[in-house]
Parts: sequence; structure tokens; C-alpha cells
Amino acid sequence: MASTTIPFGSALAGKVYGAAVFAEYCTTPSFSNRLTGAAPNLASATSLLEKMQTSADYPFIRVTDLSKGAADTVSVDCFNILEGRPVVGDTRLTGKMMGLTSSSMDMTVNQIRAGVDSGGRMSQQRTKHNLRTVAKAGLGGWWTRFMDQMKLVHLAGARGSQNGMEWVLPLASDPEFASYLVNTVKAPTYNRHFYAGDATSLSNLDTADYLKLSDLDRLRTLIDEMDNPLQPVKLDGDFAADEDPLYILLVSPRVYSNLLRQSGTSAIRTFQSNAAARGAKNPVFTGTVGLWNGILVKKMPRTFIEFASGEVVTTATSASAYTETTTTVAALGANYPVHRCLLLGAQAYAEAFGKDSASGTHIMWNEELTDHKNVVETSLRTIMGGSKIRFTNKAGVDYDYGCAVIDTVAPSPAVALA
Repeated sequence: MASTTIPFGSALAGKVYGAAVFAEYCTTPSFSNRLTGAAPNLASATSLLEKMQTSADYPFIRVTDLSKGAADTVSVDCFNILEGRPVVGDTRLTGKMMGLTSSSMDMTVNQIRAGVDSGGRMSQQRTKHNLRTVAKAGLGGWWTRFMDQMKLVHLAGARGSQNGMEWVLPLASDPEFASYLVNTVKAPTYNRHFYAGDATSLSNLDTADYLKLSDLDRLRTLIDEMDNPLQPVKLDGDFAADEDPLYILLVSPRVYSNLLRQSGTSAIRTFQSNAAARGAKNPVFTGTVGLWNGILVKKMPRTFIEFASGEVVTTATSASAYTETTTTVAALGANYPVHRCLLLGAQAYAEAFGKDSASGTHIMWNEELTDHKNVVETSLRTIMGGSKIRFTNKAGVDYDYGCAVIDTVAPSPAVALA
């Protein structure tokens, strides 16, 4: 069979390779894709109502039907639960209807672009590789890292000080940091910010305030007693989702390791076997995970939120209307940084993608010859935005809808646990 070659720089190349990069982003087994549900079936009636929104039972929601331009806003709505008394017998219902109230969150979408310079003719002459294929793989991997990190920073409400080659996003001190996140990074609301051990603030953490199984028990009790509780996650293949509500706790590799170090052998076996028994049919339950009291603890990849000793962090000051202040992390030394864990319920984060009017794809691929047709440049662009979901309830209290954070000391493996 004859092979088909897509002409360089053609509209077909833009459509085919743009669609391929977006498909890979949506299917790559990254930490965020595992926590994003499937898109609805196009043939189903509900898909028309959901407007190509992925499942609302998962922590991350992706909307892909937007016809928005750069710097437009998207509205996310939350309807409050109905409150009222029943009407019995022939008592008139008129005048006793329950009010249907809601709150909204606006999210900005903007154009995001990235590109690769494949070099001039001589650079291409020296390699046997197909540079279009290499560029596609490189840009696809870069895009997945960027999107994962955007979610991570928005959910955590902070960038932290961890740095390295894995990071696409710079530190918050970078003058362009805010523009890369598209929407404003907001600290966790007061009612969604917790601490390991007996600490009550980043400033009074001590070396013994590292995450323990007893903290998971305490967190579960807090979830169950919240006025605006996190909604449980319902994963495909989780047979117990309706009877035993599930929440997901994302922790750094060191926090996970320390959790194993300080717990008894019997408890750890139970912790790990619980996950395997419950989630054999869903990949979220595989890998380095454990399940305790309905909280699935999952080790995050190499990028996570870390605060250094003495670092200044933005925090919320009020249990009602959201206001910000700064808190200085306790000065515990280099062996005791603070790591921020993410406790996720359903609908913690939303991302929305526009569609390119020319290609009909969510990511547009472009190829150009520059420098008098000597240099090959490849780029991708999209219109999108993402943000953690936050609402204000009827009492005027702001709350992060599907996410909470737990700050914990993360002792170095070189030191003994207190």
C-alpha cells in the first residue's frame, strides 16, 4: 500500500498533528488524566446537555465545546441544595415554594502558544531522525507537563520553591508567572486548609508534624462534618462508590515514604491491600497507592508543592469572605521542608478549551520555513483556561468546592522521625 505524505506547512498538517497532540494530552496516563473522567458519547442525549463535558464525578472536568476567543470568560455555576419544609395534605403549596439559588465562578480563557526551532538545513542534514516526529513528541510531552503543573499550582493555591528541569512554570517571583496561569492563583479558602499533627498554621509546624494515618482519620471526620462537604469521587469500576464515599489525597514521594516509615507493618499491609481490593478495575488504584478510611493516598510525580524553611506563603485569613494575608513557614532547617498535599473530591478543577475556527481542532499545529526557507519552525496554539472551582454559599462563605490542602512537614530520609 502506498504511504501518504502530508505536505510540510499545509492546512492538513495543522489539523492532523494538532488533533494528534490534543488526543495524546487527553489519553497520556499522567496524574491529571487519571483523575479526569471520560467524555460523553456523542450519540447520547446527555452529551447535548453536558456540552462535551467530562464526568462531574471525577476531580477534574474538561469542557471542549467552547466557541470562545482569547481573553473571553466562561461561567461555571453551582446550584445550592434545596432548603424548605414539606407541604402536607390540602395545605396550599402556593407561597411555600423553595427557592432555586446558585452561585457562579467566572474563568478566563486565553491563547497559549509554544514552538520548536528544528534548526537549519545543515542541522537537519546531520540527523537521521524525522524532525517533525521529534517535534511532535517534544511538544506533546511539554504540553502535558505544563497542563499538569497548571492544575497543581491552582489547586494548591501556591507555586512553592521546588524547581528543576521538570518544571515548565517558573517561580511565582517571575514577572510573567501570572500570565502563564491565565487565571489568578488563589490561596486555599480558610475552611479548606488543614495541617498535619497538632499544628494550626504554617508558622507553628514542628518536626513532629508529619503526615500519619491518624491524620487521615481526622481528615475523614472533618470531611464528614463540614458545612459544605467535599463531594465524593465516583471512579469507573469502583464497586463501592455509592456505599463508601471516596476521596483522593495526592502526596509527594517523601510524604508517602514517611507514611510507610512510621506506621506498623500490619497497618501498612492493610493500607496498601485496601486499595488493591477496592480498585482492581480502575488505574487510579494502581501504582504507589494506599487506602485508609475512604481516603485514597496516591503518590504524585516528581513535581509537587514544597515550601522552604522561612518561606513567605499567601494564606486566607477569614472563615467567611475570602481575604488574603501572608504567613512565614516555620524555620525548621533544610531537613524539614513543608509539602502541601491535595485532598480532592469531585469537581475540584475545571479546564475549558476553545476550538480553532480554521482546523476545527482544539490545538492548532503550524509549520513554517524562516530565514529565507532555511530554518524549520514548528508551533502549537490553543485557547484555554483552567482554575480550581470556588463558590460562595448562601451565608456568604467562600469555599473551594472540591479541593482542600494539608500542609505537612516532610523530614529528610536522612533523619529519624520524631
